Amino acid sequence: MTQPRADAADALAELGRIRLDEITLDDMLHRVATLANRSVPGSRDVSVTLVRGRAGWTAAFTSELARELDEWQYEQQRGPCLDASVSGDTISVPDMAVEQRWPGWAQRAGAAGVASSLSIGLPIQQSVVGTLNVYGGSANAFDPAAIEVAEHFGAYAAVALANAHSYDSVAALAGQMQEAMRNRAVIEQAKGIIMGERRCAPEEAFALLSKISQDTNRKVRDVAAALVARAVEGRPRRG
Repeated sequence: MTQPRADAADALAELGRIRLDEITLDDMLHRVATLANRSVPGSRDVSVTLVRGRAGWTAAFTSELARELDEWQYEQQRGPCLDASVSGDTISVPDMAVEQRWPGWAQRAGAAGVASSLSIGLPIQQSVVGTLNVYGGSANAFDPAAIEVAEHFGAYAAVALANAHSYDSVAALAGQMQEAMRNRAVIEQAKGIIMGERRCAPEEAFALLSKISQDTNRKVRDVAAALVARAVEGRPRRG
């Protein structure tokens, strides 16, 4: 069932109310695609392309058709969504039937019922760029007013996506740091056990852990955790 059109201002306001500490990056991307599909006049389907280096992928989409049209471009390494992600510009395909820049893709899109498209560049950050891809069911589906709405929405979405991506990256880094601290703690505990048993220096204790790791093809952290666990199990209980 087709969803009713949403006022662009209401859609942007809804996007602005999203709290990044209460939503994942994937959820944010899906929300952007859904709101864009509801707010851009003439839109049939929407997807969000992200590009890192030479690799592109569809991070959110409102239909399988949108995802398939994106993925064809990734496979061919050419198409409006990829060009817009590089330039940061808006690329319009008013009529797939007469499109000459990407004839193969245009023919495929037209056969699937997509007759026009907009690709709005989203300069998220240096390492990751993207596009908001808006697909129309009829030729010339996007008049100047619709293009303006899409561009305003894309600019707002780019900021939201950049913030969400930064928040997600910081959260991931914090998790990695916590894991590293836990790993270091258990390794230090294991070194202490070896030093107590062998009366050796910290360097020698770590060298022994490393040798066991290499001989058993296990991570140093796993070797250390096993040693600590055995020491705890072998400790006499009080009481």
